[in-house]
Amino acid sequence: MFRNQKVVVVLPAYNAERTLEKTYAEIPFDIVDEVVLVDDHSRDNTSALAQKIGIRHVIRHEQNKGYGGNQKTCYAKALELNADIVVMLHPDYQYTPLLIHSMVAVIANDLYPVVFGSRILGKGALRGGMPMYKYVANRFLTLFQNLLLNQKLSEYHTGYRAFSGKVLRSLNLQANSDDFIFDNEMIAQIFAKGFEIGEITCPTKYFEEASSINFRRSAIYGLGVLRVSVRYRLHKLGLLSWKALQ
Repeated sequence: MFRNQKVVVVLPAYNAERTLEKTYAEIPFDIVDEVVLVDDHSRDNTSALAQKIGIRHVIRHEQNKGYGGNQKTCYAKALELNADIVVMLHPDYQYTPLLIHSMVAVIANDLYPVVFGSRILGKGALRGGMPMYKYVANRFLTLFQNLLLNQKLSEYHTGYRAFSGKVLRSLNLQANSDDFIFDNEMIAQIFAKGFEIGEITCPTKYFEEASSINFRRSAIYGLGVLRVSVRYRLHKLGLLSWKALQ
């Protein structure tokens, strides 16, 4: 626990066998109470390895539900475990678990109810090997989203996030997509509910074993981000009703 608040780390996993053990070894168990791994029907031995290294809560989907569907299971299980703070960490070792202390402290001390680990603050993204086309797309999409959502985040596309249990319980996550656009729909819900998001600088690593989507999927994701942002603005203006934000 941290300041008498239960901390649960959730790992949305897909073919993470090669990086899972390294990621798990760096989780700070001096404050983390439980770890939940959801295996989205991997083709490798992710689930078996998770159990072998001691993860108590391992859930394997019988069919692939997508990145958003994986997160839905992660958060549902974390809340079932009565988590006060939930940290979503990718088990591909692209983000360091060593920042969990800092992210949890921000929430536990009531500074922000949501914290993102940003690759864009500082020079971590390009230094860590982010492809230039992804960096440029990240900057363009973030500018567009900040304008339409009336916010000032450094990036909306990090996979390293921490939430208070109060925030997660207030969101209708089941109304969101099961695909990658889930992350941005969730952000829209957070802002629609009046919560703020804090950010901390996060180094990142791009390497062969790290998960990544190809150019085609990236393009589809980008179009989805634009759509979410426009829908949010129209909803706020009263020109479109978006039930997931209510």
